[in-house]
Amino acid sequence: MHSAGSSLPATYFDGRSARAQSVTLQLLGEGRQRSLHIQGEGVDLQVPAHQVQWPERTRHGQRLAHLASGGHVQCDDGPAWDTWAQSQGQRESLVVKMQQSWRWVAGSVTVLVALVVALQLWGLPLVARAVVAATPPGIEQSLGESTLAAVDEALMQPSQLPQAEQARITQAFADAVAHQDAASQRSWRLVFRQSKIGPNALALPGGTIIMTDEMVALVNADTRVLTAVLAHELGHVQQRHGLRMLVQATVLGALGAVVLGDFSTLLAAVPALLGQAHYSREAEREADAHAVQVLQAASLSPLHMVTLFEALEHERQQKAKDSADGKNEAEDSPSWLGIAFASHPSDADRIAYFRAAAQ
Repeated sequence: MHSAGSSLPATYFDGRSARAQSVTLQLLGEGRQRSLHIQGEGVDLQVPAHQVQWPERTRHGQRLAHLASGGHVQCDDGPAWDTWAQSQGQRESLVVKMQQSWRWVAGSVTVLVALVVALQLWGLPLVARAVVAATPPGIEQSLGESTLAAVDEALMQPSQLPQAEQARITQAFADAVAHQDAASQRSWRLVFRQSKIGPNALALPGGTIIMTDEMVALVNADTRVLTAVLAHELGHVQQRHGLRMLVQATVLGALGAVVLGDFSTLLAAVPALLGQAHYSREAEREADAHAVQVLQAASLSPLHMVTLFEALEHERQQKAKDSADGKNEAEDSPSWLGIAFASHPSDADRIAYFRAAAQ
């Protein structure tokens, strides 16, 4: 039972002027007939309770109740308002009760984290696959061309490999791919570049694969190893990973901006970067599986990929030795390892995978 007639001191603003008027508040009547009585010098109003926007209970701060007429009443003593409202039978919404309970807050945060994780692990990949499937090849081709132009401008220079050597590598790879079902394979194009990022190979949207001169030199132009590398990159082309990564990064960035607001584009980009690291690792595993398929169909051993990792490890050790000896003067140059291996699974995991496939 609430105590009818109990009053509370408050301040009334009519919504037309800034003048504050001291009033007392009472809740009168029952049910739909219940009304808020606002009374003071020159003020005598009765407002149906359902036309009042009642304030939520909080730990601190004043209470502000907005009226349908445009005015509002204000009480600087929050606890006094809460006690008065409770004594008058004002019921709090479930949301307010949840906000005031640490158990509900903790549970809500747990559910939110679970939803975010589920969205990143399963939701976004499904959305990305659907968007990619609906994207016309022409758009992906155009995106690949613009990406190649940007990469050329920032990271690449014209290849110094003789045309005959480029043709030999390209033909060896084409011979290996010829064992695949042509109807199910996406078109590809191999281009060679001299790199500012060292030994590398990367697949762009639309089917263009870049092979750097430094990668060719790293494995002494062994076409079997280079075919294994290119088969891996062809896996990215086949799965349209470039376009999928773009879609996922765009969605993650947009969600980050919504959650964090427009005040910090840097913070909004963090979820996208973290999400892309995960998706890149998944993409690498799919590309490795495609490489094994191509190699085995062409009667080439998956161990040729292990040869690549051994060469990369030797190069790392040599770079570390040169740096320790003070011979490495290009401290400000991009990492020799480059962008294509930035978020791959660990070398040990991949070596184990290719060794198992070879058996």
